[in-house]
Amino acid sequence: MDKKKALLSPAARGRAVKGLVYAFLAVWAVIVLFPFYYMIMTSFKSAGEYNSEAVPSLVVTSPTFENFFSAFTTVSLGKYLLNTLVFTVVTTAIMLLFTVLAAYGFSRIRFKGRDLVFTVLLALMMIPTELVVITNFVTITNLELRNTFMGLILPSVTSVFYIYLLKENFSQVPNELYYAAKVDGTKDLAYLFKVMIPICKPTIITVTILKVIECWNLYVWPRLITDREDMYLVSIGIQIIRESGFGRENIPAMMAAVTVISLPLIILFLVFRDKIMAGVARGGTKG
Repeated sequence: MDKKKALLSPAARGRAVKGLVYAFLAVWAVIVLFPFYYMIMTSFKSAGEYNSEAVPSLVVTSPTFENFFSAFTTVSLGKYLLNTLVFTVVTTAIMLLFTVLAAYGFSRIRFKGRDLVFTVLLALMMIPTELVVITNFVTITNLELRNTFMGLILPSVTSVFYIYLLKENFSQVPNELYYAAKVDGTKDLAYLFKVMIPICKPTIITVTILKVIECWNLYVWPRLITDREDMYLVSIGIQIIRESGFGRENIPAMMAAVTVISLPLIILFLVFRDKIMAGVARGGTKG
């Protein structure tokens, strides 16, 4: 009888529930990660080994790096990666400058109509991105910026969501610090760089990483604004590779190209995953 009571105790039930939750998460993780595992394993197979398999094998018996060399020598994967790197770094840097300054202005500087302007800015989040693509396309075309990095970058240098996220984080910093700095004669920009940015570094890192991921995966706008292969980003380049004979005839080489493109983002997330979670949680918490 005592054993049955022990099994039915709140602590025992809690452990059972926790075990079920962990088991579910483990199964779900396997389901989510399996495509990545299969992609990586296939990238190390030779074309002959892959084509000879009646049932796809999950283990590579004779790994080869030939597919990775082919991805860089047969197609312009290196050029696509370089274009994407330039686009991502420049866009993220400009976006950070605008976002930090805008978030600081809305959180600390008092000016007439501040709350109204911020409300209107938030209302822009309700507009689907697809609705402004045509307007941006016409504007960039009229400015003769098609097939240029400037045309790629300009529509992506602002983000209402990131301004809101960082503004909420800035608002959590006690006002007493700001007033004390003003009494000491500290300018707003000096206070921003010496106090606000160091305190809110986790959220700024999170915004930076999320923007890098967004730029790396961007497809619709680069597809519209570029039609020269020397300006393609990896999102377009991988589609071109898939549609070409290289991607259709040599699946392992195609998987190698996808692995190379995916690897930077995977490493970025693994290295900064704790800061991403901490930044998002902190940016969305009031008080």
